Amino acid sequence: MARVTSGSKKNGSKMTTNRNEIIKWAEARGAKPTRIKGTGGRNDIGMIRLDFPGYSGAKSLEPISWDQFFKKFDESNLALVYREKTAGGERSNFNKLIGRETVRLSSGNGRKVAPPRRRAQEPRGSSAASSVRGRTASSRSAKPVSSRRRRAA
Repeated sequence: MARVTSGSKKNGSKMTTNRNEIIKWAEARGAKPTRIKGTGGRNDIGMIRLDFPGYSGAKSLEPISWDQFFKKFDESNLALVYREKTAGGERSNFNKLIGRETVRLSSGNGRKVAPPRRRAQEPRGSSAASSVRGRTASSRSAKPVSSRRRRAA
């Protein structure tokens, strides 16, 4: 399995799927792997999080092992976005679990790139499809939808 590791971006965030890197970063901050109580099911641990000492997650989070954490991490195809330091230069606890697909869709400048949208196909020969087919993109966008429908009728 390929490991995603991305260096610092403009905002100082890094992304990784490397288990050793995640454990090292979390343990340096006292963070432990947890699951959110009440999520999941019989064979599903539910939603996972990193819990930091002194934060309010004690009532809603339940400790789990790193093995359980990474099993769910891999099943859910996740990556960790994190920061080493705050803007002021102090150690940062910022982290976020995101889909690996988001990492792959991310361009070099850190902006997310949306996957291409598929247009709904209208049945061939329908009046709406045939009335729009011959027009250019600029003439289609210049006309309100209601006027297109009246002309097609």
